[in-house]
Amino acid sequence: MDKGFLPVVPTSKSKQPRSEAPPISMQELQGSLSSYFDDVPDPRVNRTKRHLLKDILVIAILSTIAGGEGWEDMENYGISKQQWLQKFLDLPNGIPSDDTFRRVFEKLDPKVLEQKLTQWVKQLIGPVGQQVIPIDGKNLRGSYDRKTGVNNLHLVTAWASENRLVLGQVKVENHSNEITAIPALLELIDVTGAIITMDAMGTQTEIVRLIRQKKADYVVTLKKNHPTLYKQVKTWFETARANQFGGIEVSEDSRTEKAHHRVETRKVWAVPVAALGRLYKQEDWADIQTIVIVERFRYLWNTTTHEVQFYLSSLPVDAQVNGRAIRQHWSIENQEHWILDVTFNEDRCRIRSLNSPRNLAAIRRMSLNAVNQETTLKRSLRQKRKRAAMNDEYMMLLLKSFCQD
Repeated sequence: MDKGFLPVVPTSKSKQPRSEAPPISMQELQGSLSSYFDDVPDPRVNRTKRHLLKDILVIAILSTIAGGEGWEDMENYGISKQQWLQKFLDLPNGIPSDDTFRRVFEKLDPKVLEQKLTQWVKQLIGPVGQQVIPIDGKNLRGSYDRKTGVNNLHLVTAWASENRLVLGQVKVENHSNEITAIPALLELIDVTGAIITMDAMGTQTEIVRLIRQKKADYVVTLKKNHPTLYKQVKTWFETARANQFGGIEVSEDSRTEKAHHRVETRKVWAVPVAALGRLYKQEDWADIQTIVIVERFRYLWNTTTHEVQFYLSSLPVDAQVNGRAIRQHWSIENQEHWILDVTFNEDRCRIRSLNSPRNLAAIRRMSLNAVNQETTLKRSLRQKRKRAAMNDEYMMLLLKSFCQD
């Protein structure tokens, strides 16, 4: 007991303090923020421009990083931090009001902020390289308006699984679906060398052809929206498995993982397309090489679930490589969608007028990227955001990601 009250004597084996990242200067921050936001077209008429658009956008991002969720939070953050903000923002007429934030984000062209998000990430990490890039859609449940008949905002985003960054977002237009939004997103980002993963909605011949044109590989889910092809692969697998894959070139991999009070066992088979004879309309699937089959057993405390899923892949016949890509597809759900809903309260946000839901979605993704880029504080994203709200020096550390050469 009394040993705990003695002074700690450093030894050669003592853990050395973690080196802190070098700080950034106010001049560097000011210049970088200006380079990002000074060229954003201002939707306001000249007589109403009492506050600089750059100042409004920066305060919105800082407020969101610090836990803010709406217009009043942006104003309150600005008022609380005005003395510090004046060190790198102009603020010619003080802090904008909540109504000013609302009016600006209602009118601002959301495509501009989405382009800024993509350009920033490209400058931040350069080429994405050979990492898995899941593409998936997300509904903003709170953005609907029953009175005016406005539907939920539906966005398709691309996620860099290794860098843990949102690469870009595109809106799914009304009376449309993700099939039209995914090509627009692929044109927005550089995916050279990456492995693109998508669920069944993105399993379209035109989309995989575009992926190959962009010099990337694909692993996409095959379900009953392609009934003839799905039935062909399912029937072949059941027959081949019953015969223990006799005479068939097959790559296999098995994994068992324990987490969240459940045990999951996965068996992965990868077989060359030639093993199936010839796929239905095989020529339409650009550079397809492999059919992947994944069987999953999930053992929960009160039940066991079982499923078999099929995938089309342009990757070589390797169960480990294809299985890893399929597994990492879920990072967009666990590390982006879930975080935005639970930590940033995106689904509960009832801001829904004009362009504001889409613009705020871009601001949240910029904020998520900035928090994920800071790795010196080994805490949860929630705790990092609280630290940034309380500590201006730590907020400066988060903003360092905007100051890349």
